[in-house]
Amino acid sequence: MKITVVYDNEVLKRGLTAGWGFSCLIDNDILFDTGGDGVALLDNMEKLGIDPSDIRSVVLSHGHGDHTGGLSDLIEENQDLSVYALTSFSKWLKNQIPAKTKLVEARKPMQIRKDVFTTGELGTCIKEQSLICLNKRGVFVITGCAHSGMHRIVIAASKFGEIYGVIGGFHGFSDFDILKRVKLISPCHCTSYKRELARAFPKQYVRCGVGLVIE
Repeated sequence: MKITVVYDNEVLKRGLTAGWGFSCLIDNDILFDTGGDGVALLDNMEKLGIDPSDIRSVVLSHGHGDHTGGLSDLIEENQDLSVYALTSFSKWLKNQIPAKTKLVEARKPMQIRKDVFTTGELGTCIKEQSLICLNKRGVFVITGCAHSGMHRIVIAASKFGEIYGVIGGFHGFSDFDILKRVKLISPCHCTSYKRELARAFPKQYVRCGVGLVIE
């Protein structure tokens, strides 16, 4: 399994574009979130050798613009998509996407494809879903902003097996003890305590940014 960061606040390779938001590609067929700007998203994808027509599914963590802003530009390039969105946001999307694009309401955990699942709706105030990727090393968790709380996400992900890695926005998360057994930690975007996480987990910490590839 290959995870490529295509949109983030920081860049790791010259020539790529940073922007407030997050998006990453799982293998070449599942896009998790779409960043805040479609032009930058597609430009980064082109420079990273990613063909939008290969994408089959888009999973939106929540309805904030910095995670959904690139969706319309992506759909202009590829309408043959299944878009997985939480119920509250899917109602708005129904009138925003073409009939050819399939809209799937992700209320509960569901399978996107082999070895890739959504946690379904988590949280109360700002509801969100995360992505669960299964591989031979364990469970890899991808978060949008973790508005629902990292603790809730870890509990939901642990039902699929032992957590190997976590990447994405951690927001204001500071209860680092729940990650002490995780082997790879890559916070990005809205994470408040990047430096503290890097100091707490020097061996597990991986700097995130556009161009990061995890295999």
